[in-house]
Amino acid sequence: MTERTLTIIKPDSVENNNVGAIIAHLEREGFRIVAARQMRLTEAQARAFYEVHRERPFYNDLVAYMTSGPVWPMCLERENAVAYLREVMGATNPADAAEGTIRALHGTSIERNAIHGSDSPENAAKEIAFFFPAAELL
Repeated sequence: MTERTLTIIKPDSVENNNVGAIIAHLEREGFRIVAARQMRLTEAQARAFYEVHRERPFYNDLVAYMTSGPVWPMCLERENAVAYLREVMGATNPADAAEGTIRALHGTSIERNAIHGSDSPENAAKEIAFFFPAAELL
């Protein structure tokens, strides 16, 4: 069944000019880009988006990092999109990520790990709606 998920190309990837390489990687893996934009998250947006982590010790650093430069949120579509994107991204810590995954190729640390991906279909729906009104999902 075709499914949608959200990814965010993070500030480190934008800063290092890896946006095109990451998009090409996703397309080679069979993802279709349904919607995409470049934007700079405000602190309020980053806090709201990562609210689930607000009690974690890394929350404030995550908010600061995600507002440090432009990001590329994208709604992606393919069969089994949520689980497959997580496989294509690789482990959260690039040092642990499998060879050839986006984080192994483009991440530099557990904090600067190149890309975000939804962790469940339910969260994917919420995260997509956070960035894209339904009318933009073509």
